[in-house]
Amino acid sequence: MMNLNNIKNIAVIGLGNSGYWAGKLAQYCGKGKVHVLISDSRQNVNKKYLDDLKKYPEIQIELGGHSKEILNSDLIIKSPGVPKNIEILQEAKKNNIQIIGEVEFAYRFSNLELIAITGTNGKTTTVSCLHKILSKKFNVIKSGNIGIPFSKIVYEENKNMITKNDFCILELSSFQTEDIEKFKPKIALILNIAEDHLDRYDDFTSYCKSKMNLFKNMDKDDLVIYNCDDEVISKEINKINVPCISYSLNKEHSQFYLEDNKIRSSSNENFLLIDDCKLKGVHNISNFIGIATIAKKLDMNDELIFSSLKEFEGLDHRFEFVREINGIKFINDSKATNISSVEVAIKSIGKNVLLIMGGLSKNSDFSKISQYHSAIKLIIAYGMAAKDITASLSSSIHVIEQNKFKDAVDNAFALAKEGDSVLMSPACASFDQFDNFEHRGSFFKEIVNGYTS
Repeated sequence: MMNLNNIKNIAVIGLGNSGYWAGKLAQYCGKGKVHVLISDSRQNVNKKYLDDLKKYPEIQIELGGHSKEILNSDLIIKSPGVPKNIEILQEAKKNNIQIIGEVEFAYRFSNLELIAITGTNGKTTTVSCLHKILSKKFNVIKSGNIGIPFSKIVYEENKNMITKNDFCILELSSFQTEDIEKFKPKIALILNIAEDHLDRYDDFTSYCKSKMNLFKNMDKDDLVIYNCDDEVISKEINKINVPCISYSLNKEHSQFYLEDNKIRSSSNENFLLIDDCKLKGVHNISNFIGIATIAKKLDMNDELIFSSLKEFEGLDHRFEFVREINGIKFINDSKATNISSVEVAIKSIGKNVLLIMGGLSKNSDFSKISQYHSAIKLIIAYGMAAKDITASLSSSIHVIEQNKFKDAVDNAFALAKEGDSVLMSPACASFDQFDNFEHRGSFFKEIVNGYTS
């Protein structure tokens, strides 16, 4: 447990969901003796957060910029969405002020047994599925990048003296793992590493390093479970000195594996028929195998594992089938904000794809999509990234540009024929025209559900 006895001033940078709960946790653990300054560069923040925080005399809020008062802090807590290189944090670093991430701060006040999951793609679905399975045997909560800040869980753990949970499953993004100092999970699962967030990291090597930082404090009593089918992970995993177990689609490297369209177990004759799963795609099969590997390590039997995987229905906006009109399938993959996730979606369909891409670019290399030219009939590029997509792909694939998202969807509907799939898998952030990927995905479904055959 962290000791705040020698800390008089704490600053929290960012008043989003994570910053709000980090501020609440700091106030509660400070026991009225610690001044908490919560600072956000935006003026427009959640009014409910503001109204609640105003109840606490120890908490001060500043909006519209970061003042020099932050430099009077003994400790700075950085929200995950805040880049390390902003000016006020650079100044704080020069002044030798300790800066830690929100997850790191919460960890120092928690006694929870942690299962941490990271990867470029599939984290939220994997956390949700693992939570469903482990809940059949244990008291389990989920937290982190899935939308429930770890600070919230730890605040409630401390305030309400919650001791009944066996595990907390944490989804961790690279923005969270990069800030790890003492954080140490009991079990860590890494799904994949592919190019993403290159608008925030100097290069792919820096991004990889942020992911692998998850394991820095793990030791012989802990366990890393990794996807050995991922070339990047297979190379990086050799650099850590922690007990590791691989999982794979291949029988040679995994306790669970894919064979004859079934997920099989090496320990008995039980199997899960892929066609019986509600979630489709080889990427989901791979994640299922990773999930099964954790569950088996926690002494769950194969029959219960397979029946739970079969029941899992997946999440909105992740390769989500919306409807079929006149033999045309419409798929909402709004969460696909990087190239690798779009590649997975295209491979899952295989042919006759009308691909809607666009939004706010993350400095991705769109040209990688050209290798799927035989599967893609047409790309409709929209928004701020449209011109970059056209420049990267128009030499190998027919590309149409649209400014507005709705026009892109309407155009796809007009041009699609029976047997085609309209795939909205943007490879970009949503923030040019939407609040978030959920907003974009919901609008896509609203448009599609308004069409008549």
